[in-house]
Amino acid sequence: MVDRLVNSEANARRIGLVEGCFGSAGQPLAVPGRVLVGEGVLTKACRKKLKPRQFFLFNDLLVYGSIIINKKKYNTQHIIPLEEVKLKSLEDDGQFKNGWLICTRGKSFAVYAATATEKQEWMAHINKCMEDLLKKSGKKASDDHAAVWVPDSEANTCMHCKKVQFTLVNRRHHCRKCGVVCCNPCSSKRFLLPAQSSKPLRVCMSCYDELAMQSTGGNSSFDKDAKATDSSGEEDSDDEEANGNIEAKQSSFYGSVEQASTS
Repeated sequence: MVDRLVNSEANARRIGLVEGCFGSAGQPLAVPGRVLVGEGVLTKACRKKLKPRQFFLFNDLLVYGSIIINKKKYNTQHIIPLEEVKLKSLEDDGQFKNGWLICTRGKSFAVYAATATEKQEWMAHINKCMEDLLKKSGKKASDDHAAVWVPDSEANTCMHCKKVQFTLVNRRHHCRKCGVVCCNPCSSKRFLLPAQSSKPLRVCMSCYDELAMQSTGGNSSFDKDAKATDSSGEEDSDDEEANGNIEAKQSSFYGSVEQASTS
């Protein structure tokens, strides 16, 4: 699918443009053998609401960022190795249409395309790139993926104790293991989840008890006395908004896909 594009001037130019749009806020993307397979705007489910994000599919990476100026400037670059990715199609539910889950070891989230055809194209291209990458590397697909966070809007009360109502004082927090929304007392424990961070992360009481039972001996994988000082905010800041309207344009793909699955 992408072999003919590897050494092409068009591919080098496209990758250069992507690097230029991220500027100093992004990492270099031009490496030997890398191909930009497709790009476009998808709607990402963030903590508080759905937001447009610019996505770039390479033959070995999925990159996305916040849109500052459409087609010209992006920031908050996120890079996901395709070897870690697992896709899961979502059924249409009211206003939430043409969506699927992007699950990785460190973070999992839902995205939505403008049309069913665009969804099918994105999923087919991602799956084909993953299949080719794993075949060339001889590696197995990752079976360890982070939980998808429950959106803030779906929880007015703590999903663990079922009692505490969320207010400006009683803030929402997310369990990094199962993704539920909890109050501070119900998520005051910390446990080391190596796939997500090198530091112990906030988990709910149920997940803490389960992880602690699975843990062997008195190791440093959990911290009973850790203080709840971190925010439950997602990496994508809710303050990052696009400058002006986002151009409604079909995603672009630079190769054909054959026999690629969308599930």
